[in-house]
This record gives sequence, structure tokens and C-alpha cells, in this order.
Amino acid sequence: MLIWIPVESENGKVSRIVPQLEAKKWALVDFDAGEMKSLAFYNSIEELGGEWVDFIILSNKFENYLDYMNEGMMVLVRREEETIEDIIEAFKFKELDEIGL
Repeated sequence: MLIWIPVESENGKVSRIVPQLEAKKWALVDFDAGEMKSLAFYNSIEELGGEWVDFIILSNKFENYLDYMNEGMMVLVRREEETIEDIIEAFKFKELDEIGL
């Protein structure tokens, strides 16, 4: 499954999540069988070219998330996690909050 995360820089697994309007890069994580299979960085979500993404993880619950839900993505929000590595670990154990209508 593919997961979008807005980050402040392209710094591998230690890249820090930021609100989407502050994102300098977007991390795309390929998560399968309980682990991160790959990590790629994009300047914008549009660069992926419309490929299906399962989840987006946002920095806080007050961000605009309706467009992502309309595209069929499940929207999750971090609790206290700061880096991609922390977020993926929390994702693995279902420790992220879900946003719903």
C-alpha cells in the first residue's frame, strides 16, 4: 500500500512531518507485509501522475483533508510522531488517529 506524508525536507527516514501547506517535499512510502519497502520523495502530490494511494498522514486534524477523502484515501493524523520512521512504526501498530466525516 502507498502512503503520502508531507515533510520539511528530503532526508530519508528521519525527514520530519509538517503541515501540508508547509511541505517542501512529499514522501511516498510503499508499505507491505509490516515494513517499509521503499521511500521516494516528490515536490508535489501531482508528480505521481494519478497512481492510487491508500493513505495520507497529516500533521494535525485541523488541516484540509476532504479532497483526499474524495479521492478515496484514508486520512490519518499523527499523535506525537515526528519522523517518517516514527510514523511508519505507529502506522504498523495502528497508533495513528483516523479522520472521518
